[in-house]
Amino acid sequence: QVHLVESGGGLVQPGGSLSLSCAASGTIFSIDDMAWYRQAPGKQRELVAIITSGGGMPNYADSVKGRVTISRDNAKDTVYLQMNSLKPEDTAVYYCKVRLRPAWGTRLRDYWGQGTQVTVSS
Repeated sequence: QVHLVESGGGLVQPGGSLSLSCAASGTIFSIDDMAWYRQAPGKQRELVAIITSGGGMPNYADSVKGRVTISRDNAKDTVYLQMNSLKPEDTAVYYCKVRLRPAWGTRLRDYWGQGTQVTVSS
């Protein structure tokens, strides 16, 4: 089994910063892409940022470019999301998604974290 544990959400004032983390554990052979999504009330889940295993440039949603940085620590099977200059419209539940192979020879599968609430409000 694979488990993703997220942490770091909370309440922050506009203009503030938050850092999220998502650690994968369990039966893992290799990890491919790691990503953060978010879902605001009444809206569809959307991609915030994604980082590949190959060290290429991360991709960001236009709405967060220049304010958000995704990074990963392959030794810890962990992905991070540093968010700066937060706006009220960044309020959402943030989910990590990890694409991995549970064992040698298995297909890549997507696993989701439980979600962490980020609220930007004064």
